[in-house]
Amino acid sequence: MSVTPSPSIAVPQREIVCGDAIQWMQARGRIAGACAVTSLPDVSEVGKALPVWREWFLDAVRLVLDAVPAESAALFFQSDIKRDGIWIDKGALVTRAAEDAGARVLFHKIVCRRPPGLLTQGRPGFTHLIAVSRAMKCPDILPIPDVIADAGRILWVRAMGVRAAAHAVRFARDHAGASLIFDPFCGVGTIPAVANALGLDALGIELARKRCEQARAQTVAESDL
Repeated sequence: MSVTPSPSIAVPQREIVCGDAIQWMQARGRIAGACAVTSLPDVSEVGKALPVWREWFLDAVRLVLDAVPAESAALFFQSDIKRDGIWIDKGALVTRAAEDAGARVLFHKIVCRRPPGLLTQGRPGFTHLIAVSRAMKCPDILPIPDVIADAGRILWVRAMGVRAAAHAVRFARDHAGASLIFDPFCGVGTIPAVANALGLDALGIELARKRCEQARAQTVAESDL
């Protein structure tokens, strides 16, 4: 009796590069088949004066857009920050940089980091989820709620919740046609781990060596998604 061998199932791959994301993107350029899902660091994380960080942030958004094909998209999780009594709307900065780069907003959602109705101080209890693209159009029916009330398990204090990350990765897979998720500021690896769990390859960049090691080993359970 002959036995027909089972077709091999490709295991999603993950590459975490330890280095400066800005320099890496400037050197690498466009990544075929990629959709970006990321969260750019705020001023306290990059060690720059506020006006310098603002320009750095705008340039970083444009570089992330340049890293993906025009028909793909870049998705940003960004929480506003407060400095010297002034709120800085990082969602607005993403939109401005994208429009300056010839892209348009596909959708803008809100992710709750705290239960609705609570008062917060110094940092908002929500995060913007903004998708932008140079050529893609947003589908008429998008299975992502306008307000994502449960961000899911948070793997690090500055990380996005796993369930919210899964919304972004599914959009990249099902609507942007991505075969690879690119996160140039991947931290402890939430986005790469979610991408692998949903069947996509992942490429992450992280400056801190310890977080690189965590990102390479990071896993999420199917129940987290």
